[in-house]
Amino acid sequence: MAGTSKASLFGGAITVDLPTNFADVSDIRQVPDNQEVYLARDGLTSIIFDLTERVAAADAATDEEALTFQLKDVVDNRDEIKIYSLCPSHLAHNPTSAPVHYAFATATPPRELAPDVRTPVFTALLVAIVRLEAQATDLVITVNVPHVRDSYDEDEVDLSMGRSGPLIDDAKHIHETVMETLEIKDWGLFGEQAA
Repeated sequence: MAGTSKASLFGGAITVDLPTNFADVSDIRQVPDNQEVYLARDGLTSIIFDLTERVAAADAATDEEALTFQLKDVVDNRDEIKIYSLCPSHLAHNPTSAPVHYAFATATPPRELAPDVRTPVFTALLVAIVRLEAQATDLVITVNVPHVRDSYDEDEVDLSMGRSGPLIDDAKHIHETVMETLEIKDWGLFGEQAA
């Protein structure tokens, strides 16, 4: 993985260390105000920070169900989702002790899209949800790793056998760095003065 540098998200309200080979997508196209998106300059991997309305208890009774709800919102509704792991996680700088959960999943497009060489064979998704109850917000952090034909060695990837390959291994390092360095600096982002 490339070195990292501090990135300011949402006008500096949140900071995080990101790989230096990732570019802020808002420099080239419009991004919704509730999102920050970074894309690898030398690949297809992206990192999305998404501030969403907290999933209501009526839609998700547990934090794990809230993560699954958010995961389904991240992918194309035609894609088949397979969740390989879903577990509690941590955020190193978490002054509110907000619940944090992590999922590793894949999204596979419908077979009718498979002949298109630009369509991923599958996309690996490393998704974390930080449940900010007092702020009525879920912070959803997604590392997307599209696996397009000829962009990876298919023999190195067999998720059912625990072989993730170098693209996913790099994404795991990115996810770990994000979870260790992400820090909310200005709680006013959520309409509050302090946590």
